[in-house]
Amino acid sequence: MTDTFTEQRRAHYALTFAVLGVSALAYSLLQSLLLPALPALEHDLHITQADATWLLTVYLLSAAVATPILGRLGDAHGKKKFLCIVLAILVVGCTISALATGLSVMLIGRVFQGAGGAVFPLAFGIIRDEFPRERVATGVGLISAIFGIGAGLGLVLAGPILAHLSYHWLFWIPMVMVTVSLGASLVVIPESSVRNLGGINWAGGMFLSGWLVALLLGVSEAPTWGWGSSKVLGLFALAVVLAALWARSETRSATPLVDMKMMRIPTVWRTNGTAALFGFGMFSIMVTVPAFVETPSRFGYGFGASTTQAGLYLLPLTAGMMLVAPLTGRIAGAVGSKPPLVAGGLFTAAAYVVLALTHTHSWGIFIATGLAGIGIGLAFASMTNLVVESVSPEQTGIATGMNTNVRNIGGALGSGIATSLVVSSTFANGVPELHGYLVAFIVCAITLVFASAIALTIPGRRPLVDPEDHGALSSEAEVFTGAAIMRDE
Repeated sequence: MTDTFTEQRRAHYALTFAVLGVSALAYSLLQSLLLPALPALEHDLHITQADATWLLTVYLLSAAVATPILGRLGDAHGKKKFLCIVLAILVVGCTISALATGLSVMLIGRVFQGAGGAVFPLAFGIIRDEFPRERVATGVGLISAIFGIGAGLGLVLAGPILAHLSYHWLFWIPMVMVTVSLGASLVVIPESSVRNLGGINWAGGMFLSGWLVALLLGVSEAPTWGWGSSKVLGLFALAVVLAALWARSETRSATPLVDMKMMRIPTVWRTNGTAALFGFGMFSIMVTVPAFVETPSRFGYGFGASTTQAGLYLLPLTAGMMLVAPLTGRIAGAVGSKPPLVAGGLFTAAAYVVLALTHTHSWGIFIATGLAGIGIGLAFASMTNLVVESVSPEQTGIATGMNTNVRNIGGALGSGIATSLVVSSTFANGVPELHGYLVAFIVCAITLVFASAIALTIPGRRPLVDPEDHGALSSEAEVFTGAAIMRDE
């Protein structure tokens, strides 16, 4: 009876996808809703700008630590089980922050919310285990795109929420979404039988957490403390030392948290490198464009937009990702995941070129953010599929968790560097001059061209002939059934 019920649930994989999609959307909203709301939170909580930035920093640090570890635990002990645990933690975090009337309590909630980053690797693993083989690429692509779509929607929705409700609803709305997802997950999603059994190298987990926290804290605070300050340089040095100890610990462990052999697979490490650069480009545009359009036009640029209007300038970003996300699976099936990744880099680079050349016109901003949405949508879906296709099913959670982390590291670096470039030259009253924005746009365009160049070096993949069959198998069949051996060309 139980087996029959489980198979019926697997047959309705579209319901599973809907639950996963809502969960991913709620988490990605939490990542961006606070960006436009920081000035309002400074006022309502009676805190400084430096205090307010910790609401973003602790969230990022928590996600960096929790995402790969919880993804690996899901690989070992059940992806559905840990998805439900993560969603429950997310409900608690949203509730704490929604009820908060002071900074300390809200920060505690943000730490819990950051753990929700594990939703993505767990969702990718569930899709790979439970979906029909021909639907996996599309499912992975859509969930990947939701990461960017939700982030874009958060920037658009923050203004209306603050104008008509209050900052508490920045957390209540995602909390309701996650609560619904948690209940549906318990009923709809079947537990996978694919497990990566064995212990976990917790020493490696500690070193991994240590170097991620040191690196991201340094990057997040560098615009405030200064990139050359002793505190930032000290954090970067500590990150290097801890990363070396982490690699050494994982290499020597019989049950590594992160299999270093997996991380050295050419497709995996080159895709991760591309992910870092795309994170740089995506988060930079989300930081620079709202600030740019909100600047009063009397300073020689900007449009004096309100918070709500600034979000609308990013609406084409979200629309672009929504447009291409359903197509990524078909594109991958026709030409593979590498070409759309390369194209995504070029589209996003073009967006920054348009920003640099047409920034005096509103239509130029809309065209640029639309191009960025298409590029990021193509890239995020493709890079996740490349990683999924390159590792064994029982390593899906940790592999995609590390890819998500690398993307977030790139995002933190991009937003930090872009902010530093923008404020490098200011008017007497502290408003950035146009020159800083133009330099930031050019740097981001060059970064995305490099992303495409790295993507071009990702090995193509072809199946070997099965000696029993004397016939070639498709790469998808090889990945998901293990019936043949994949080899990098």
